[in-house]
Amino acid sequence: MDSTTYTTLTRQVGLMREMQSVAHNIANASTAGFRREGVIFSEHVAAVEGPGGSLSMANAHVRNIDLSQAPLTQTNGTFDFAIEGEGFFMIETPQGDRLTRAGSFSSNAAGELVTPDGYRLLDAGGAPIFVPPDAASVALASDGTLSADGQPLTQIGLFLPADRNAMTHVAGTLFDPGGPAEPVLEGTMLQGFVEQSNVDAVAEITRMIEVQRAYELGQNFLTQEDERIRAAVRTLSGST
Repeated sequence: MDSTTYTTLTRQVGLMREMQSVAHNIANASTAGFRREGVIFSEHVAAVEGPGGSLSMANAHVRNIDLSQAPLTQTNGTFDFAIEGEGFFMIETPQGDRLTRAGSFSSNAAGELVTPDGYRLLDAGGAPIFVPPDAASVALASDGTLSADGQPLTQIGLFLPADRNAMTHVAGTLFDPGGPAEPVLEGTMLQGFVEQSNVDAVAEITRMIEVQRAYELGQNFLTQEDERIRAAVRTLSGST
């Protein structure tokens, strides 16, 4: 197999990963708090023997998370919180603390604020947030201060990974910070709103078409290259 075929094969693998990423984005275009993901292509160059001197191959193992702001939808829910600007909510899970922009919470039997999956929301100090079950009113200030019947309870924390490139998508709308997470001091929170997905479905469908066409071109090249090699083998076999 020559270097041209190797190069095309690695590109095909990368395009397949990008197609999977685009399909995942489209499937979550209406998932509140979802962050669009993309694939970063890089070039790997290796020295080889012969007149070419080097072999260049594409690599698409790195996923890029789009952290841009998504539209906010008003729900008027008491425990529906949205972030405007940078930062993530910190969620306690059995696998460790996770970050999310999905701000639809509820109160469990113990009076703690939890996600729909039952994971506890953490405050700025990393502790679970308790709201008295008999509270007549619950209010959230823009700085994250949560109050019940006019009495401050705690401050909901906003965090960012110390190294944003280390953050990885683990499941649904949850992200692993990949290391220590730092508090965001200037984040703004809104009560009675949730942030939608930042996926542009039209743009993703357009990208899917482009990736599919690029994949088909690569596949056609591999088919033609296979036919060329087979013809060369038949010719050489006949000449001997």
